Amino acid sequence: MFADRVLSGMRPTGSLHLGHYHGVLKNWVDLQQQYECLFFVADWHALTTHYDSPEIIEKNVWDMVIDWLAAGVDPSQATLFIQSKVPAHAELYMLLSMMTPLGWLERVPTYKDQQEKLTEKDLSTHGFLGYPLLQSADILIYRANRVPVGEDQAPHIEFTREICRRFNHIYGREIGFKEKAEAAIKKLGSKRSKLYNELKTRFQEQGDESALAEAQSLLNEQQNLNMGDQERLFGYLEGGGKMILCEPDTLLTEAARMPGLDGQKMSKSYNNTISLREDPDSVSKKVRTMPTDPARVRRTDPGDPAKCPVWQFHMVYSDEKTKEWAQHGCKNAEIGCLDCKAPLIERILAEQAPMHERARMYEEDPTLVRNIIADGCEKANQLAEETMRDIREAMGLSYS
Repeated sequence: MFADRVLSGMRPTGSLHLGHYHGVLKNWVDLQQQYECLFFVADWHALTTHYDSPEIIEKNVWDMVIDWLAAGVDPSQATLFIQSKVPAHAELYMLLSMMTPLGWLERVPTYKDQQEKLTEKDLSTHGFLGYPLLQSADILIYRANRVPVGEDQAPHIEFTREICRRFNHIYGREIGFKEKAEAAIKKLGSKRSKLYNELKTRFQEQGDESALAEAQSLLNEQQNLNMGDQERLFGYLEGGGKMILCEPDTLLTEAARMPGLDGQKMSKSYNNTISLREDPDSVSKKVRTMPTDPARVRRTDPGDPAKCPVWQFHMVYSDEKTKEWAQHGCKNAEIGCLDCKAPLIERILAEQAPMHERARMYEEDPTLVRNIIADGCEKANQLAEETMRDIREAMGLSYS
C-alpha cells in the first residue's frame, strides 16, 4: 500500500566533519539511488537541547546543507527540506501527544542517558521529554517505511512503531469497517478474493508470516482498488482497522566509527575533528601533528600500531598493502611516524577534493542552496498534507 520511502534527518550543528560523512552521509548517497528519499534539517530538534542559544541555528542550517551537497547528496534524487518549514510536523506531534502514554516517553533509553550526559543543561522540559514523539511525527507524517539508524537509535524506531499501531488501532476503527472490508474483498474478483481470505485465515489462525507477506503482495498488485479500500484490506488482514499510518522498519546502518585525531571517537566536543570542507593545508598539519605511540620517542624505537591513533586512520583509509607496510615499518622501526602519516594525508585530501569541487558553486552563490531547500519544502508540505487529510478525517477534525 505504501511506497518504499526513506526518511532521515540531522540536527543543525554547523559544519560537518569526516565522522558525519563516514557514519551517515555516505549511506545517504547510496540510499538515494535505491529509494525515494527525504532528508531534513531537524531544526526543532536542535531546540530541545539548545533552546537558550537559537542564534546559532540559522547559520548552522545553511552550513550543514552545503556539506550534504558537497558529500554527494543529490537534490535531483532526494528531497531536502527544513523541518520547521513543514508545519504539519508540529500538528501531528500535537495530535499524537493526545494518545501517547507518559510512561512510553519516560522509558525511552536516551531520555535519562542525555539528562545524565548534558548536566550543564536544564532538560526538565516538555520539549525534551517529548522529542522522541516529535521524531515519530517526522517519520509518520511522510508514511516513511524505512528509517536508517544506528543500533543506539533503534529504540526510537520501535517507539514509533508502537505509536503507529496505537493510532491505527484507536482511529482506524471506522463505522461499518467490517462490512466495507468485505465489500472491498469482492472487488478483487472471485479467484483473488478466495486467495485473500485463505491467506488472512492462515495468518490470523496460525500466525503464518509468509501468508501475511503474500497477501500484502497480492493487494499491492491490485489496480482496481481505491486508497480507502486498500487501507481497509491491509488492516483487515491483521485483524485491525484501516491502516492510516505506515509502520516504519529500522534500516540498520553499519556502524562506522570514524576515529578522531586523538584516537577517541571524532566529535566536536573532543576538539579532534577534520571538517568535510577543511582547507588542505590545515588537514595536512592536523594529521602531521597527530599523537603517536608514546613508546616511539626516537625514529629508531620500534612501535605498536595498536597503541597509535594514526593506525585507526589506516583502518579507515588504507588498502591491505599500505596497512601491511605501516604495521611492519612501525614494529621494526623501518619508517618514521611522518612517513606513516603521508599516505593518510594523500587519501583524505583525495576524498575531500570532489567535496570542495561540489561545494564551490553553493559557497559562491548561497541562493542556489535556498532554492533547493524551497523546492524540497514545497514537496514535503504536499506529502505531509496528504497524510494530514487522512488523519484529520480519522480523528473527526476534517469538518467537511
